[in-house]
Amino acid sequence: MPKIIVMMDGIVIKEVELTKERTTLGRRPYNDIVIENLAVSGEHAAFHMQSKEVAVEDLNSTNGTFVNGKAVRKQVLRHGDTLEVGKYKIRFESAVNVDKTKGVAPHRDVPVMPLMPEPEVAGSIKVLSGPAGGREMPLTKVVTTVGKPGVSIAAITRRQHHFVVHYVEGPDLPLLNGVALTAEPVILKHGDQMVLAGTQMQFLQA
Repeated sequence: MPKIIVMMDGIVIKEVELTKERTTLGRRPYNDIVIENLAVSGEHAAFHMQSKEVAVEDLNSTNGTFVNGKAVRKQVLRHGDTLEVGKYKIRFESAVNVDKTKGVAPHRDVPVMPLMPEPEVAGSIKVLSGPAGGREMPLTKVVTTVGKPGVSIAAITRRQHHFVVHYVEGPDLPLLNGVALTAEPVILKHGDQMVLAGTQMQFLQA
């Protein structure tokens, strides 16, 4: 049976064999694979198994599903592919034939990905106006919410190579470089300026 190996920082959290035609992954308890983390949507992704193929489908998640570093909507998986869901890495292993002398042979043209953790990006938000002007807030969490409840809230999510921001709630839409944010995540760049609840902020990336 094909299986997936869920990891964080190179440590295996769980291994799950894909035995059904459709296996769901998400934060809600009714999913087949439950990952309780704010960066993971309630219904984040699904694995479809048909014949000898397994495909992953992103279920319109907030932070996206990545295969080998690229965002995907739906993609057939190969042995050794590495998925990213929030801060978690998920390694896919197909049901390959076992040779008693050589062991398991991975897909010929797909290198086996190492399980070593990779360095993460570092970033911060600097307040430019208001009473807290000049204050700098490191973005150390996977998901950091900024703004004022009931007025304007945005969420900044740390991914492996960059940060993204999206609108969460409030009557006033937050602005990024003068453009209103939506629920669709936007990649942040060093020096980007935001306005939330009348407060000006700047994103800084190390």
